[in-house]
Amino acid sequence: MFLKRFHFLQLRNFTIIKRAELYRRCYEILGIPDSSDQNTVRRAYIEIVKKVHPDSGHPEASAEKFQEVDECFKLLMEKYAKNRRNIELDPDDDVKVFDIRHTAPQHRQFLTYGGFGIGTPFQREKQYQQRRAMKAQENVLEHRLQKSIASEGALIKKGGGDHFKKHAIKTKYGFDRVVEDLIQEAMNKGDFNNLSGAGKPLKDLQSQNPYVDFTTHKMNKILIDNGFTPAWILLHKEIRVDIDELKECLKKERSKFHNPLELHETFFWDKTLKKAQENVTKINKKIDNFNLIVPTMSKQMTHIQLNSIAEKILNTKPDHGFPTIEEPNKSQQPADNKTDLFSLINFIMK
Repeated sequence: MFLKRFHFLQLRNFTIIKRAELYRRCYEILGIPDSSDQNTVRRAYIEIVKKVHPDSGHPEASAEKFQEVDECFKLLMEKYAKNRRNIELDPDDDVKVFDIRHTAPQHRQFLTYGGFGIGTPFQREKQYQQRRAMKAQENVLEHRLQKSIASEGALIKKGGGDHFKKHAIKTKYGFDRVVEDLIQEAMNKGDFNNLSGAGKPLKDLQSQNPYVDFTTHKMNKILIDNGFTPAWILLHKEIRVDIDELKECLKKERSKFHNPLELHETFFWDKTLKKAQENVTKINKKIDNFNLIVPTMSKQMTHIQLNSIAEKILNTKPDHGFPTIEEPNKSQQPADNKTDLFSLINFIMK
């Protein structure tokens, strides 16, 4: 490196040089005057790098020369940056320039797992997971400690003062994290204690389907709040109403006949079933359409069978005054009771 050619005190791993002499030598290597501005230094650096870069293929290409030029450029850029911030540099100050040559790449860290761990990838992953577990345990203990301190109302005080320390938890990012600082301060003061709904799940999340994305869930909620009902729900309601009307119609017709049916009544009952078969066909069509638009297979319906519905209604005792097979025997019981009553009176009178 060019600093080794200077006639000054040289120590084991760094050399001491005057700041003015260092900048003068940098300008000399770049081949520009000492009064050059930043743009001139940059253009000179680019022109020299095109020649001395090891990959340029130029006859003057040299790794040591490129490293020398690069260090000069960085020093001058640092000087211009400090001048822009009005930082005055004393040209008579002694500057330590470390002579660190390129080292072997074994000192580099791995980019994965935050550069933590040594050994094979499997060993580094295991060490990284252990480190994460230890860090999480430390965070839990720290959180419990802060919570216990806040619950007892023991706020941290200033040394020897009577005022509570404000903003006990500070961050290094300044204004970007001011909200977090204020939240932590409010928690320490107990502003978040005994809040309504604390520890309870959110109401909106209870009805949310985990298999539906948030946007779809919100759209469905807005439609429901505005009175919109999906088509398959309306069709399902319509099918149920038609089935109930069909059953009521059959029960009404059944109430006109005896129990069991007489021979001439069987003809009228079969005629009623043929007429009801048209409604059953329409209902089954609606069921087919419902099964096509219903969102889940568990909600699908099967076709209704007129024979099974008619058989249940036919076996049900009708609500009318027609006598059944058992009714004649029951109608004779009151007369027998009256006869026994008159016999008892005659016996007493005697």
